[in-house]
Amino acid sequence: MPVDIQRIEMDQLACWRIRNGAAEVVVAEQGAQVLSYRQDEGAPVLWLSEEATFEHGQAVRGGIPVCWPWFGDLARNPQPIQDAYQGNQPAPAHGLVRNIDWMLKESRSDADSATLEFACNAGDLPGWPHAVELSLQIRLDQRLHLTLTSRNQGGAPVALSQALHSYLTISDIHQVTVEGLDGRPYIETLENWQQRQQQDDLAFDGETDRIYLDLPPTLCLRDPGLNRRITLESRGSRSAVLWNPWVAKAQRLSQFADDAWQRMVCIETANVLDDMVQLAPGSSHTLSVSIGTASL
Repeated sequence: MPVDIQRIEMDQLACWRIRNGAAEVVVAEQGAQVLSYRQDEGAPVLWLSEEATFEHGQAVRGGIPVCWPWFGDLARNPQPIQDAYQGNQPAPAHGLVRNIDWMLKESRSDADSATLEFACNAGDLPGWPHAVELSLQIRLDQRLHLTLTSRNQGGAPVALSQALHSYLTISDIHQVTVEGLDGRPYIETLENWQQRQQQDDLAFDGETDRIYLDLPPTLCLRDPGLNRRITLESRGSRSAVLWNPWVAKAQRLSQFADDAWQRMVCIETANVLDDMVQLAPGSSHTLSVSIGTASL
Protein backbone atom coordinates (compact mmCIF):
# COMPACT_ATOMS: atom_id res chain seq x y z
CA MET A 1 0.00 0.00 0.00
CA PRO A 2 1.50 3.40 -0.95
CA VAL A 3 2.18 6.13 1.60
CA ASP A 4 -0.72 8.59 1.66
CA ILE A 5 -1.24 12.04 3.25
CA GLN A 6 -4.76 13.44 3.30
CA ARG A 7 -6.48 16.46 4.89
CA ILE A 8 -9.60 15.56 6.89
CA GLU A 9 -12.02 17.22 9.32
CA MET A 10 -12.80 16.04 12.85
CA ASP A 11 -15.79 18.13 13.97
CA GLN A 12 -14.36 21.67 14.23
CA LEU A 13 -10.70 20.71 13.78
CA ALA A 14 -8.72 20.56 10.55
CA CYS A 15 -6.53 17.46 10.65
CA TRP A 16 -4.07 15.48 8.54
CA ARG A 17 -4.03 11.71 8.19
CA ILE A 18 -0.93 9.75 7.23
CA ARG A 19 -1.20 6.14 6.12
CA ASN A 20 1.87 3.97 5.60
CA GLY A 21 0.85 0.39 4.96
CA ALA A 22 -1.15 -0.72 8.00
CA ALA A 23 0.14 2.20 10.12
CA GLU A 24 -1.89 5.38 10.53
CA VAL A 25 -1.40 8.74 12.27
CA VAL A 26 -3.89 11.60 12.61
CA VAL A 27 -2.63 15.09 13.48
CA ALA A 28 -4.70 18.18 14.28
CA GLU A 29 -3.53 21.59 13.10
CA GLN A 30 -4.67 22.91 16.48
CA GLY A 31 -1.65 22.49 18.73
CA ALA A 32 0.05 20.32 16.06
CA GLN A 33 -1.35 17.57 18.28
CA VAL A 34 -1.01 13.95 17.25
CA LEU A 35 -4.46 12.56 18.01
CA SER A 36 -3.98 8.90 17.16
CA TYR A 37 -1.38 6.38 16.10
CA ARG A 38 -1.74 2.72 15.29
CA GLN A 39 0.69 0.31 13.66
CA ASP A 40 -1.70 -2.43 12.61
CA GLU A 41 -5.22 -3.72 13.20
CA GLY A 42 -4.51 -4.29 16.89
CA ALA A 43 -4.95 -1.85 19.77
CA PRO A 44 -3.91 1.75 19.05
CA VAL A 45 -0.50 2.76 20.36
CA LEU A 46 -1.76 6.15 21.52
CA TRP A 47 -4.83 6.53 23.72
CA LEU A 48 -7.56 8.97 22.67
CA SER A 49 -10.43 9.48 25.08
CA GLU A 50 -13.79 8.07 24.08
CA GLU A 51 -15.21 11.38 25.37
CA ALA A 52 -12.78 13.61 23.47
CA THR A 53 -14.25 16.70 21.86
CA PHE A 54 -12.75 18.36 18.80
CA GLU A 55 -13.51 22.04 19.28
CA HIS A 56 -11.63 25.24 18.47
CA GLY A 57 -9.73 26.60 21.46
CA GLN A 58 -10.07 23.46 23.57
CA ALA A 59 -7.29 20.93 24.08
CA VAL A 60 -8.19 17.36 23.10
CA ARG A 61 -7.80 14.68 25.77
CA GLY A 62 -5.35 12.09 24.47
CA GLY A 63 -2.76 11.61 21.75
CA ILE A 64 0.37 13.75 22.17
CA PRO A 65 -0.30 17.37 23.18
CA VAL A 66 2.67 19.75 22.97
CA CYS A 67 3.32 21.51 26.30
CA TRP A 68 5.37 24.69 25.73
CA PRO A 69 6.94 27.13 26.86
CA TRP A 70 6.25 25.68 30.27
CA PHE A 71 5.00 22.38 31.59
CA GLY A 72 2.21 21.99 34.15
CA ASP A 73 1.60 24.76 36.67
CA LEU A 74 3.80 27.76 35.81
CA ALA A 75 4.27 28.46 39.53
CA ARG A 76 6.00 25.08 39.90
CA ASN A 77 8.55 25.92 37.21
CA PRO A 78 12.02 27.40 37.86
CA GLN A 79 12.06 31.17 38.37
CA PRO A 80 13.53 32.08 34.95
CA ILE A 81 10.60 30.32 33.25
CA GLN A 82 8.09 32.11 35.47
CA ASP A 83 9.76 35.44 34.72
CA ALA A 84 9.50 34.87 30.96
CA TYR A 85 5.69 35.06 31.16
CA GLN A 86 4.47 38.66 31.35
CA GLY A 87 0.76 38.17 30.77
CA ASN A 88 -2.04 39.89 32.67
CA GLN A 89 -4.16 36.74 32.68
CA PRO A 90 -3.50 33.68 34.88
CA ALA A 91 -1.02 31.39 33.19
CA PRO A 92 -2.80 28.34 31.71
CA ALA A 93 -1.53 24.87 32.59
CA HIS A 94 0.95 23.36 30.13
CA GLY A 95 1.79 26.58 28.33
CA LEU A 96 0.38 28.52 25.42
CA VAL A 97 0.47 26.43 22.23
CA ARG A 98 -1.98 23.55 22.78
CA ASN A 99 -5.11 25.48 21.77
CA ILE A 100 -3.88 27.51 18.80
CA ASP A 101 -3.57 26.55 15.16
CA TRP A 102 -0.09 25.80 13.87
CA MET A 103 0.81 26.29 10.21
CA LEU A 104 1.61 23.30 8.07
CA LYS A 105 4.88 24.26 6.40
CA GLU A 106 5.63 21.06 4.53
CA SER A 107 4.28 17.61 3.79
CA ARG A 108 6.29 15.01 1.92
CA SER A 109 6.39 11.27 1.40
CA ASP A 110 8.45 8.60 -0.26
CA ALA A 111 8.16 4.84 -0.57
CA ASP A 112 8.90 4.20 3.11
CA SER A 113 7.84 7.24 5.16
CA ALA A 114 5.76 10.39 5.35
CA THR A 115 6.52 13.68 7.12
CA LEU A 116 4.50 16.68 8.24
CA GLU A 117 6.21 19.81 9.54
CA PHE A 118 4.30 22.43 11.50
CA ALA A 119 5.42 25.86 12.71
CA CYS A 120 4.20 28.21 15.42
CA ASN A 121 5.13 31.89 15.73
CA ALA A 122 5.85 31.97 19.45
CA GLY A 123 6.53 35.71 19.34
CA ASP A 124 2.78 36.26 18.96
CA LEU A 125 1.81 34.30 22.09
CA PRO A 126 -0.11 36.44 24.61
CA GLY A 127 2.08 37.53 27.50
CA TRP A 128 5.18 35.82 26.12
CA PRO A 129 7.11 38.45 24.09
CA HIS A 130 10.12 36.40 23.02
CA ALA A 131 11.38 35.89 19.47
CA VAL A 132 11.46 32.10 19.47
CA GLU A 133 10.65 30.08 16.37
CA LEU A 134 8.94 26.79 17.20
CA SER A 135 8.55 23.84 14.83
CA LEU A 136 7.33 20.27 15.14
CA GLN A 137 8.21 17.56 12.64
CA ILE A 138 6.08 14.40 12.65
CA ARG A 139 7.40 11.45 10.66
CA LEU A 140 5.87 8.01 10.22
CA ASP A 141 7.93 5.05 9.05
CA GLN A 142 8.26 1.82 11.05
CA ARG A 143 7.83 4.03 14.13
CA LEU A 144 6.37 7.43 14.94
CA HIS A 145 8.94 10.22 15.34
CA LEU A 146 8.25 13.67 16.83
CA THR A 147 10.91 16.40 16.75
CA LEU A 148 10.22 19.70 18.52
CA THR A 149 12.74 22.49 17.83
CA SER A 150 12.95 25.89 19.56
CA ARG A 151 15.17 28.58 17.97
CA ASN A 152 15.92 31.80 19.85
CA GLN A 153 16.00 34.54 17.21
CA GLY A 154 16.05 37.38 19.72
CA GLY A 155 18.84 39.20 21.47
CA ALA A 156 18.22 37.95 25.01
CA PRO A 157 18.34 34.48 26.59
CA VAL A 158 15.05 32.63 27.07
CA ALA A 159 14.23 29.83 29.56
CA LEU A 160 11.50 27.27 28.98
CA SER A 161 10.21 23.86 29.98
CA GLN A 162 8.33 21.55 27.64
CA ALA A 163 6.91 18.09 27.08
CA LEU A 164 5.59 15.78 24.40
CA HIS A 165 2.69 14.58 26.54
CA SER A 166 2.17 11.03 25.23
CA TYR A 167 -0.99 9.16 26.27
CA LEU A 168 -0.43 5.43 25.69
CA THR A 169 -3.03 2.69 25.26
CA ILE A 170 -2.75 -0.24 27.66
CA SER A 171 -4.74 -3.37 28.46
CA ASP A 172 -4.97 -2.81 32.23
CA ILE A 173 -3.06 -0.36 34.45
CA HIS A 174 -2.68 -3.12 37.07
CA GLN A 175 -0.70 -5.31 34.63
CA VAL A 176 1.76 -2.92 33.00
CA THR A 177 5.25 -1.93 34.13
CA VAL A 178 7.69 0.74 32.96
CA GLU A 179 11.28 -0.38 32.38
CA GLY A 180 14.28 1.97 32.51
CA LEU A 181 13.47 3.83 35.72
CA ASP A 182 15.24 1.59 38.25
CA GLY A 183 17.64 3.57 40.43
CA ARG A 184 16.58 6.94 39.02
CA PRO A 185 15.61 9.92 41.19
CA TYR A 186 12.10 11.27 40.95
CA ILE A 187 9.90 13.97 42.45
CA GLU A 188 6.75 12.61 44.11
CA THR A 189 4.39 15.49 43.40
CA LEU A 190 1.55 13.85 45.38
CA GLU A 191 3.65 13.87 48.58
CA ASN A 192 4.77 17.49 48.90
CA TRP A 193 7.17 17.20 45.97
CA GLN A 194 9.56 14.99 47.90
CA GLN A 195 12.62 13.65 46.07
CA ARG A 196 12.84 9.87 46.08
CA GLN A 197 14.59 7.07 44.22
CA GLN A 198 12.90 4.42 42.11
CA GLN A 199 13.44 0.80 43.12
CA ASP A 200 12.96 -1.75 40.32
CA ASP A 201 10.58 -1.21 37.41
CA LEU A 202 7.55 1.00 37.99
CA ALA A 203 4.23 -0.75 38.63
CA PHE A 204 1.00 1.13 39.33
CA ASP A 205 -1.20 0.73 42.41
CA GLY A 206 -2.69 4.21 42.80
CA GLU A 207 -2.72 7.74 41.43
CA THR A 208 0.67 8.49 39.90
CA ASP A 209 2.17 11.90 39.12
CA ARG A 210 5.96 11.69 39.18
CA ILE A 211 8.78 13.65 37.56
CA TYR A 212 11.73 11.37 36.81
CA LEU A 213 15.19 12.90 36.39
CA ASP A 214 18.58 11.87 34.96
CA LEU A 215 16.99 9.27 32.71
CA PRO A 216 18.47 7.02 30.04
CA PRO A 217 17.31 7.72 26.49
CA THR A 218 15.01 4.68 26.29
CA LEU A 219 11.96 3.79 28.38
CA CYS A 220 9.75 0.75 27.74
CA LEU A 221 6.14 0.10 28.70
CA ARG A 222 5.65 -3.65 29.13
CA ASP A 223 2.06 -4.81 28.63
CA PRO A 224 1.40 -8.58 28.97
CA GLY A 225 -2.32 -8.09 28.33
CA LEU A 226 -1.65 -6.78 24.82
CA ASN A 227 1.48 -8.93 24.40
CA ARG A 228 3.55 -5.92 23.47
CA ARG A 229 6.22 -3.52 24.59
CA ILE A 230 5.95 0.16 23.67
CA THR A 231 9.39 1.76 23.42
CA LEU A 232 10.00 5.49 23.72
CA GLU A 233 13.45 6.63 22.62
CA SER A 234 14.17 10.27 23.45
CA ARG A 235 16.80 12.82 22.50
CA GLY A 236 17.41 16.23 24.01
CA SER A 237 15.75 15.13 27.26
CA ARG A 238 16.83 13.78 30.64
CA SER A 239 13.42 13.97 32.34
CA ALA A 240 10.00 12.42 31.96
CA VAL A 241 6.62 12.65 33.66
CA LEU A 242 4.67 9.50 34.53
CA TRP A 243 0.95 10.06 35.09
CA ASN A 244 -2.25 8.13 35.77
CA PRO A 245 -5.21 9.79 37.55
CA TRP A 246 -6.63 6.59 39.11
CA VAL A 247 -10.21 6.48 40.39
CA ALA A 248 -11.06 9.72 42.20
CA LYS A 249 -9.25 12.18 39.94
CA ALA A 250 -10.58 10.50 36.79
CA GLN A 251 -14.09 11.46 37.91
CA ARG A 252 -13.07 15.15 37.98
CA LEU A 253 -11.33 15.31 34.60
CA SER A 254 -12.93 16.73 31.47
CA GLN A 255 -13.28 14.53 28.39
CA PHE A 256 -12.46 11.48 30.51
CA ALA A 257 -14.68 8.48 31.26
CA ASP A 258 -14.80 7.44 34.91
CA ASP A 259 -13.15 4.09 34.15
CA ALA A 260 -10.68 5.28 31.48
CA TRP A 261 -7.78 5.37 33.95
CA GLN A 262 -7.58 1.60 33.61
CA ARG A 263 -6.81 1.80 29.86
CA MET A 264 -4.19 4.57 29.64
CA VAL A 265 -0.95 5.84 31.08
CA CYS A 266 1.16 8.86 30.21
CA ILE A 267 4.91 8.73 29.68
CA GLU A 268 5.79 12.31 28.81
CA THR A 269 9.15 13.06 27.21
CA ALA A 270 10.15 16.35 28.82
CA ASN A 271 12.56 19.08 29.84
CA VAL A 272 11.42 20.06 33.33
CA LEU A 273 12.88 21.33 36.62
CA ASP A 274 16.70 21.11 36.47
CA ASP A 275 16.37 19.75 32.93
CA MET A 276 14.84 23.02 31.71
CA VAL A 277 16.03 24.56 28.43
CA GLN A 278 18.01 27.79 28.47
CA LEU A 279 18.33 29.25 24.98
CA ALA A 280 21.10 31.74 24.37
CA PRO A 281 20.53 34.29 21.57
CA GLY A 282 20.87 32.55 18.22
CA SER A 283 20.82 29.04 19.69
CA SER A 284 18.33 26.20 19.29
CA HIS A 285 17.24 23.11 21.18
CA THR A 286 15.61 19.95 19.85
CA LEU A 287 13.46 17.58 21.89
CA SER A 288 12.45 14.37 20.16
CA VAL A 289 10.85 11.02 20.80
CA SER A 290 10.47 7.92 18.66
CA ILE A 291 7.64 5.54 19.58
CA GLY A 292 7.39 1.95 18.42
CA THR A 293 6.12 -1.45 19.49
CA ALA A 294 7.31 -5.03 19.56
CA SER A 295 5.80 -8.30 20.74
CA LEU A 296 6.83 -9.61 24.15
